[in-house]
Amino acid sequence: MSANQTNQRITIKGTRDGLTLFMDDTCSFENLLKELHDILTSHHFAEDEPMITVKVELGNRYLNGEQESQLREVIRKQNKLVVDQIVSNVILKTEALEWKEDTEIRLHNKIVRSGQVLHVNGDLLLVGDVNPGGKVIASGNIFVMGNLRGIAHAGVDGNEEAVIAASYMAPNQLRIADKISRSPDNEQGGVHMECGFLDEQREQIIMDRISSLTKARPDLNAFERRIFNG
Repeated sequence: MSANQTNQRITIKGTRDGLTLFMDDTCSFENLLKELHDILTSHHFAEDEPMITVKVELGNRYLNGEQESQLREVIRKQNKLVVDQIVSNVILKTEALEWKEDTEIRLHNKIVRSGQVLHVNGDLLLVGDVNPGGKVIASGNIFVMGNLRGIAHAGVDGNEEAVIAASYMAPNQLRIADKISRSPDNEQGGVHMECGFLDEQREQIIMDRISSLTKARPDLNAFERRIFNG
């Protein structure tokens, strides 16, 4: 199959990783499927050709489970083709609500005292202190505008990109995903305006100045946009 092939509804481009199929999102699914079948069956794959991975770009088209199965079946009929990804710009309302829930900023103005646990989905912005024996947990990042002296667990669902930051960092324990860091026993005091995040190998928690997040986690700009834009 040539590296580039353009048809009325489907554009096929060869990449380093295999083939990408760009699907017209304005025609009916039945017409799209028929044209894809015609394109693929018109090409003969030699026995000695290696397996080719296929990425399907649907654009602004949503496929239900049955339609996705039909699409995969048409591609799989060619023995040398294997579907790697099917990508769509469209998601279900339930998926959008779940994403919103997971990325929401939860603002709390309180003191988390010994024995108390504050657990949120998304990012936690705490205006207050976390006392020794208190615990804050978030599926996203944790930002404490106060003293962090208790336990903080960010990325509780496995998000290794999560960070923990505090105006005054003197925690009993920090956790990011499944990695744990404790304050050294010989450290008498905490540190002002510090943060914790996993290193590039995702093996240990690095403690550094909050300003270091500019390079370590540039995607945190999204957090800033959500604060000021709603």
